[in-house]
Amino acid sequence: MTDTTPTGRPARSSGSFTLGAGTPGARTVHRLGYGAMQLTGPGVWGEPADPAGCVAVLRRAVELGVDLIDTADSYGPEVSERLIREALHPYPDGLVIATKAGLTRQGPGVWTPVGRPEYLRQQCELSLRRLGLERIDLFQLHRIDAKVPADEQFGLLAELVAEGKVGLVGLSQVSVAELEAARRVVPVASVQNLYNLTDRSSEDVLDHCRSEGIGFIPWFPIASGGLAAPGGPVDAVARETGATPSQVALAWLLHRSPVLLPIPGTKSVAHVEENCAAATLPLSEAQVAALDAAGTSAATTRPG
Repeated sequence: MTDTTPTGRPARSSGSFTLGAGTPGARTVHRLGYGAMQLTGPGVWGEPADPAGCVAVLRRAVELGVDLIDTADSYGPEVSERLIREALHPYPDGLVIATKAGLTRQGPGVWTPVGRPEYLRQQCELSLRRLGLERIDLFQLHRIDAKVPADEQFGLLAELVAEGKVGLVGLSQVSVAELEAARRVVPVASVQNLYNLTDRSSEDVLDHCRSEGIGFIPWFPIASGGLAAPGGPVDAVARETGATPSQVALAWLLHRSPVLLPIPGTKSVAHVEENCAAATLPLSEAQVAALDAAGTSAATTRPG
């Protein structure tokens, strides 16, 4: 089941999805990507203890077939974007780098929304510079700032697309109503909301994305909580398949909806190999049904 040889590209077994289908910036990616939030110090703050190890993880992810890497200017801040450039620039053909702006940092674990148009424009320009790009494939509003009119934030995203600095626009942690409000101003290619086996509070957003052909990038994707405890549903499927609980959680997401694009993150080469191998894990209808029935909704404030 596990394909982690140097020539294997198991992430490609996850299938593909076209972000922004029918628009000039459309990009097709394999559905299992990599999230670069953990390439920082504790609390998503500062430099990692092992920068060379983080570079190795990024390169290994691409070797394993990952062609969607998700980051943000606030991861570090700036650290994650810089490491991506160090590891992968000049970027291989077909690699899509998604970043975000709209959350500022005041310390470890502290996140404050800022959605003023001039700030978002500045952060786009800085991300372009740090990543070594002429255009950001997918630029996501990390949070809608309640202190700034939403249409001003969406309008700035539309301007960046018109100027060629951004190919596609995404949103993070939004409701269906907020998504549709944004789409009246700018085409939206993706939504990045909290979603996993134990928290399905964005089920309505996922359903809407599927009906509209919008990619749904679940952050915190491998959370399984007590479901992975001995005798629990994730543990049962792991025993039946010989997989790890994390692989079961990722495989369930890939089965859950064709618009789901999980982006598990890690600082470990072994773990990125394990995560990518989840794309090759077959689940039976009975196993999927058991996992479907097991989920519960739980609130969290962790940023994605």
